[in-house]
Amino acid sequence: MSKTAELTRKDMKEPDRFQQVATQAMGWIGVHRQQAVVGGLAALAIAVGVVAALAIQASRAERAGAEGSTLLSAVGGEISPVPLPGVPGPFYPSEEARQKAVVVDADRLLADYPASGPAKLALLAKGDAHYRLGDLDAAAQAYDRYLAETDGKDSLRFGALEGLALVAEARNDLEGAVRGWERLGKEVPAFADRADLEGARVLVRSGKPDEARKLLEGFSERHPGSYLTVEASRKLGAMGK
Repeated sequence: MSKTAELTRKDMKEPDRFQQVATQAMGWIGVHRQQAVVGGLAALAIAVGVVAALAIQASRAERAGAEGSTLLSAVGGEISPVPLPGVPGPFYPSEEARQKAVVVDADRLLADYPASGPAKLALLAKGDAHYRLGDLDAAAQAYDRYLAETDGKDSLRFGALEGLALVAEARNDLEGAVRGWERLGKEVPAFADRADLEGARVLVRSGKPDEARKLLEGFSERHPGSYLTVEASRKLGAMGK
């Protein structure tokens, strides 16, 4: 079959293109009827199955993307008792209402399309929403699931690691929070400067200023060029000797 009869995912989302390629495929079978018969019906069944699978996959991806868009709209929704002129919304009467809406949309996406790319984002959004609502166990579960379902190269992995550190601190598990920030620095080196700064803050809060000072004193050497260097120096100066 010619290359023009091959379907891409983009093509599958365009009904006209799908119909065109299907017509081309049937035309090819008509011209090469003898070859098709010799090849047997199994080959034809496989070809039809592949086309059908691609269609279903593309359709599911499109619907998952639509639910992901709805979720992101909720995350960025406006807090207002009434619609605001020129603002698309959605609108929520309170921050609590917005975060609850995020959880509902995230759960729907995870239930409908659990293996999709948007579902991974839903886990992060759900974790953040539960954290803001004070549902710390649910937040930790969402972050842990995200880390379990993504590899070390995932570009948003830092969000789940940071979330776990914040959850530990909210539970007043300061040692766990310090370990959480250390884990972030090790697993996502690009965020090591932020991990050290936050780790130092938690160490001070837990009554370990000497350990915090060690992190801050070598900050510029460990993280040359970091935009957080000024903040680290300010915090170190505020600690005194």
